[in-house]
Amino acid sequence: MVKNGLLNRLQRRLFAARQGGPIVTTGQLAAIVGAAVRTREKGKDPATRTFQAVRIYLNQELAHLSLALPQILELLKPGARLAVISFHSLEDRIVKRFMRDAAHADLPIRLPLRERELPQPRLRVIGKPLRASAQEIAGNPRARSATLRVAERTGA
Repeated sequence: MVKNGLLNRLQRRLFAARQGGPIVTTGQLAAIVGAAVRTREKGKDPATRTFQAVRIYLNQELAHLSLALPQILELLKPGARLAVISFHSLEDRIVKRFMRDAAHADLPIRLPLRERELPQPRLRVIGKPLRASAQEIAGNPRARSATLRVAERTGA
């Protein structure tokens, strides 16, 4: 969530910059954002997160991911595996919760059931999330934020 002070500061800078003419390049926009926004990560351009937020919002990436995961699950045959790589915490949270929820069957409340009568979950989570090693990140810096989660479709 963007804090109001940050948003106001960015709006003022953008408004002031547009008084001198239109902003026509991403370089110009990055400079304006960089002057208004402080970076949280050493050595990273301050405009990076702002551009990422704009891209996520405009492309509706989180909504598309939330819609796609249940559709993908319906297409999987029993024994098939679902592997999802997320590149930031917002995506990863959606994937993690989806897999967790699909790996737990809805149990009827207070009904005496035998184990074989219990509803089966639709997914079984395989292992823990995988992240890139230091060696992989050295060869591919973009892998630093990637998280791989895997689940297997059950017969349910």
